[in-house]
Amino acid sequence: MNIPFPGHRRKNRGDAQFPAGPAPDSAAVAGLLSECELLRSQAARSGVCLDDTPASLEALDQLVPRWREDAEALPGLGNDAGLYLGTVVVRTVPGAAWEIRPDGEPVVRLASGREVEVVPAGRGWAVSGVPELSQQYAEIAET
Repeated sequence: MNIPFPGHRRKNRGDAQFPAGPAPDSAAVAGLLSECELLRSQAARSGVCLDDTPASLEALDQLVPRWREDAEALPGLGNDAGLYLGTVVVRTVPGAAWEIRPDGEPVVRLASGREVEVVPAGRGWAVSGVPELSQQYAEIAET
C-alpha cells in the first residue's frame, strides 16, 4: 500500500537521504492508518464493534466472509484488515509503532526492532481466512 505524504519527498544529497520537510507526526500517521473505513463498515453491518482490541480481531475472524463475493471490494478490505491488525498491535503491544518505508509501505516496528508486514497478512485473511487475524496478533505480541 503506497500512501503518499505530500511535501515529504526525500532529496538525495550524496550518500545520505534527507527529508524535504518535517517528519510526519507519528500520532497523525497512526490516526490515518487506523481509519480502515471499509473494514469498520463491513464489521458494523455484521454487528461487530471494532474497538482496537485483540478481542475485536477474534470477532472479525468469526464473521461470515460475504465480502469474498465482491472482487472489487476484496483488495480494499484486505488492506484495511492489515491496517487494523497493525492498529491493534500498535495500541496494545508495548514499544510497537508504525513506520512508513521509503516505498510508502506501512509496517509495524516492534520494540525488538523486528518489522511486521501487516498488510499482506490482512490480504491473506480477506481472501482465504488464513492466517486468522487473532492468531497473527498472538504471534506478533509474543515476540
